[in-house]
Amino acid sequence: MNAHAGPDGATLYVDRTDADIGTNGPFYVVYADADGERRWGYFCGNCETFDNAMDSMGRIRCNVCSNLRKPDEWDAAHE
Repeated sequence: MNAHAGPDGATLYVDRTDADIGTNGPFYVVYADADGERRWGYFCGNCETFDNAMDSMGRIRCNVCSNLRKPDEWDAAHE
């Protein structure tokens, strides 16, 4: 795992072997500890930022470059 300075100055660990596919690049899983026991969130592989959000359906959107991971589950009634 690669260590990066997080948004609050804490060291976060990006696991580049565990990724979800986005429209512009992968979203890598991020951990708060080097052992990979405390999951923290996601890292956008397109613009290399931690500034992203996940909604209740599992959709991830990067707030910087608009990279998007489609939801885990969806219902056509929501469209």
